[in-house]
Amino acid sequence: MNDYSALRDYLKRQKLPEFTLSFEQIEEIIDAALPRAAHRASWWETLRSPQEKMPQREACIEGGYIATRLADGKSVRFKRMK
Repeated sequence: MNDYSALRDYLKRQKLPEFTLSFEQIEEIIDAALPRAAHRASWWETLRSPQEKMPQREACIEGGYIATRLADGKSVRFKRMK
Protein backbone atom coordinates (compact mmCIF):
# COMPACT_ATOMS: atom_id res chain seq x y z
CA MET A 1 0.00 0.00 0.00
CA ASN A 2 1.26 3.46 -0.89
CA ASP A 3 1.93 6.16 1.64
CA TYR A 4 -0.04 9.25 0.72
CA SER A 5 1.48 11.59 3.32
CA ALA A 6 3.44 13.36 0.55
CA LEU A 7 0.16 14.08 -1.25
CA ARG A 8 -1.35 15.38 2.00
CA ASP A 9 1.65 17.67 2.53
CA TYR A 10 1.51 18.88 -1.08
CA LEU A 11 -2.17 19.73 -0.73
CA LYS A 12 -1.58 21.60 2.54
CA ARG A 13 0.86 23.91 0.72
CA GLN A 14 -1.61 24.81 -2.05
CA LYS A 15 -3.35 28.17 -2.10
CA LEU A 16 -5.75 27.66 -5.02
CA PRO A 17 -9.41 26.92 -4.27
CA GLU A 18 -9.42 24.32 -7.07
CA PHE A 19 -6.86 22.69 -9.36
CA THR A 20 -6.25 19.52 -11.36
CA LEU A 21 -3.37 17.04 -11.24
CA SER A 22 -2.74 14.25 -13.72
CA PHE A 23 -2.13 10.75 -12.42
CA GLU A 24 1.49 11.17 -13.52
CA GLN A 25 1.84 14.32 -11.40
CA ILE A 26 0.32 12.54 -8.39
CA GLU A 27 2.72 9.62 -8.89
CA GLU A 28 5.62 12.09 -8.89
CA ILE A 29 4.36 13.65 -5.66
CA ILE A 30 3.98 10.29 -3.86
CA ASP A 31 7.06 8.82 -5.56
CA ALA A 32 5.15 5.65 -6.41
CA ALA A 33 2.75 4.26 -8.98
CA LEU A 34 -0.95 4.60 -8.29
CA PRO A 35 -2.82 1.30 -8.10
CA ARG A 36 -5.12 0.26 -10.94
CA ALA A 37 -8.06 1.05 -8.67
CA ALA A 38 -7.15 4.75 -8.93
CA HIS A 39 -8.71 4.76 -12.39
CA ARG A 40 -12.14 4.23 -10.79
CA ALA A 41 -13.92 7.41 -9.73
CA SER A 42 -15.09 5.77 -6.50
CA TRP A 43 -11.48 5.30 -5.35
CA TRP A 44 -11.07 9.07 -5.10
CA GLU A 45 -14.51 10.16 -3.93
CA THR A 46 -14.00 11.59 -0.49
CA LEU A 47 -17.68 11.76 0.39
CA ARG A 48 -18.54 8.24 -0.72
CA SER A 49 -18.60 5.61 2.04
CA PRO A 50 -17.02 7.92 4.64
CA GLN A 51 -16.94 5.05 7.15
CA GLU A 52 -14.57 3.21 4.82
CA LYS A 53 -11.10 4.52 5.64
CA MET A 54 -8.83 4.68 2.63
CA PRO A 55 -5.37 6.28 2.84
CA GLN A 56 -5.66 8.35 -0.35
CA ARG A 57 -8.99 9.80 0.79
CA GLU A 58 -7.66 10.54 4.27
CA ALA A 59 -4.64 12.32 2.75
CA CYS A 60 -6.91 14.54 0.66
CA ILE A 61 -9.16 15.42 3.60
CA GLU A 62 -6.20 16.08 5.89
CA GLY A 63 -4.72 18.23 3.12
CA GLY A 64 -7.95 20.25 3.05
CA TYR A 65 -9.29 19.14 -0.32
CA ILE A 66 -12.06 17.03 -1.82
CA ALA A 67 -10.80 14.87 -4.70
CA THR A 68 -12.81 13.92 -7.79
CA ARG A 69 -11.48 11.83 -10.66
CA LEU A 70 -12.27 13.58 -13.93
CA ALA A 71 -14.09 12.01 -16.86
CA ASP A 72 -10.84 11.69 -18.82
CA GLY A 73 -9.86 8.93 -16.37
CA LYS A 74 -6.33 10.32 -16.15
CA SER A 75 -6.58 13.24 -13.75
CA VAL A 76 -8.08 14.37 -10.46
CA ARG A 77 -9.63 17.69 -9.51
CA PHE A 78 -8.92 18.92 -6.00
CA LYS A 79 -11.39 21.40 -4.51
CA ARG A 80 -10.69 23.13 -1.21
CA MET A 81 -13.03 22.11 1.59
CA LYS A 82 -15.05 24.91 3.13
